[in-house]
Amino acid sequence: MALRAAPAVAVEPGEMLKDPKLEQRARKISEGLRCLVCQNQSIDDSGAQLAQDLRILVRDRLKAGDTDQQVKDYLVSRYGNFILLKPPFEWDTLLLWISPFAILALGAGAALRKSRKSRQAVEDKPATPLSEDENARLKSLLEDGRA
Repeated sequence: MALRAAPAVAVEPGEMLKDPKLEQRARKISEGLRCLVCQNQSIDDSGAQLAQDLRILVRDRLKAGDTDQQVKDYLVSRYGNFILLKPPFEWDTLLLWISPFAILALGAGAALRKSRKSRQAVEDKPATPLSEDENARLKSLLEDGRA
């Protein structure tokens, strides 16, 4: 059951390299590359056509003799640091690193402000006196409760 719950890998048999060591290197590289269509999946997990093209490109570069770093550098030069699932912390990727925290802080600030406004509205609302009918009804309820 646990194996069925694991995410499906989109690598097709025709894409796999015959050399198991090269295939293992290709898988390791692909796991760290973002699918530019899905954005929250690696190209290894994505079924998008662009992800398949990138998987084939990674394997072609490895067959040509590139090192793992050369393959990553090549892809970063073409697509930018966004293609890396874990981009380096640099000035051009600062927004990628800070945006989740900024969104969280903005949400917390908005919730706090709304809470304060609603609390202030309750405190600022003047109490309206009871009408004659409400006073009479309250009095009768209180008298019935004593009996």
